[in-house]
Amino acid sequence: MKYIVILGDGMADWKIEELGNKTCLESAVTPVLDKLAPLSEVGLCKTVPDGMKPGSDVANMSVLGFDPKKYYTGRSPLEAVSMGIDLRPTDVTVRCNLVTLSDDEQYENKVMLDYSAGEISTAEANELIQYLKKHFDSRKYKLYAGISYRHCLVIKDGKIGNKLTPPHDISDKRITEFLPEGEYGQAFRQLMKESYNLLKFHPVNIKRIKEGKNPANSIWLWGEGTKPALCSFEQERHLKGGVISAVDLVRGIGVLAGMKIIKVDGITGNYETNFQGKANCAVDALLGGLDYVYVHMEAPDECGHQGDYRHKVYSIEQIDKVVGTVVKRLEDANEKFAVLVCPDHYTPVACKTHVGEPIPYLLYSNAKNLANGAKRYTEDEAKATGQYVGEGYKLIEKLISA
Repeated sequence: MKYIVILGDGMADWKIEELGNKTCLESAVTPVLDKLAPLSEVGLCKTVPDGMKPGSDVANMSVLGFDPKKYYTGRSPLEAVSMGIDLRPTDVTVRCNLVTLSDDEQYENKVMLDYSAGEISTAEANELIQYLKKHFDSRKYKLYAGISYRHCLVIKDGKIGNKLTPPHDISDKRITEFLPEGEYGQAFRQLMKESYNLLKFHPVNIKRIKEGKNPANSIWLWGEGTKPALCSFEQERHLKGGVISAVDLVRGIGVLAGMKIIKVDGITGNYETNFQGKANCAVDALLGGLDYVYVHMEAPDECGHQGDYRHKVYSIEQIDKVVGTVVKRLEDANEKFAVLVCPDHYTPVACKTHVGEPIPYLLYSNAKNLANGAKRYTEDEAKATGQYVGEGYKLIEKLISA
């Protein structure tokens, strides 16, 4: 039996007036999911425990089968592990975004114009981070370059408990009341201010402005944490598992769980990613010996954060094609399989950030009839079935028993 999770990050949404008061899932043309839904179990699942923030870290950990209340120690260490950073137990890591702030004279009065600096290229970002390292690296701090706008700051013998706000939560807002506070509040604010002065006239940004692109004119620090200790996925589930993702966060969970990180050419974390490459590499891995593959697609989440419902619909339609490729190829190989399709959390375009309400899921098996009355895979249809999983990390148990 083969098992596959096809996760559209932030895919669920609220009704959108411009789409005729429909959600992106309801508006998308999804012939494969439309065909599977009447044959599948469709329902709701609570992936974010009460009292925890609805981040992709917590929610993906849940869907992968790990109880966040037991294992979660912060977002940035998951990314740091994927980046190959050797963390000590006393290290504290902080996510470092390259962002675009407004040009107000006082740093505290600036507005968060773009949490991803126009999804700056990895090559441009690396040049900026290497430049900042010359000024910021010390016995206490060390800056590491990641992918696109996503980078990492490691604090030696650090302390947690700081109040830090994700930049995607404050799009188009003045940053005044969201600046870092706590043990390192003053130090972090100083680093952020200094980064603006260093980056504002950097050649990379001058060139981006001339090209009509958003400059990466500041860093933004958030998502602190310490290295977690996940149990082995194979020992826990008795399955050989793999992960496909363009983002360090999800790959980091896979690394810590001892899962195979499957590389796919041309994956970006946005709607221009190599969707079909992910589908084919997932099936190749399953037919090549793995029992379980987790295919994570960031595109709907990025579109939600940007308030871009058109490309969010487009991304969902591409995910439908991914499901079609996976199902067809496994059927052609005469494999018995079960596939779980779901988001990790909602990212409504109306608010441009995550919310923690229960997510809709679809569970299909070609070995068992799981139908429970759904006509389509949508938020309303999932609610109407009455099927509910109250603890997200138990959703994997449904998949494995399908």
